[in-house]
Amino acid sequence: QVQLVDSGGGLVQAGKSLELSCVASRSIFTINTMGWYRQAPGKQRELVATISRGGNTNYADSVKDRFTISRDNAKNMVYLQMNSLKPEDKAVYYCYADIRDSNWYRVGDYWGQGTQVTGSS
Repeated sequence: QVQLVDSGGGLVQAGKSLELSCVASRSIFTINTMGWYRQAPGKQRELVATISRGGNTNYADSVKDRFTISRDNAKNMVYLQMNSLKPEDKAVYYCYADIRDSNWYRVGDYWGQGTQVTGSS
């Protein structure tokens, strides 16, 4: 029903910044909460940040004060600005969206294909 495409990953050095983006295809459904998860090698997928349609945000303790999540509802996009990157931030990052129907019933969670943030050396 809905397709998410995330992008923006790449090589980065510790202490630098990177911005991830995700766009959702248009549909008859409404996009509620959006967010980012990540999975590092040998680790479980973990929450990074979420943002409600109205702009309320939540962050994992590990990224608090370094990452900022934002969204543009008109463009069906969500962003993750990552600053002061650390080696432990290297992972595959996945965009997600909570999709609702016209009655605000939950259709389901949809996921991007993943974009990889790696070290430059």
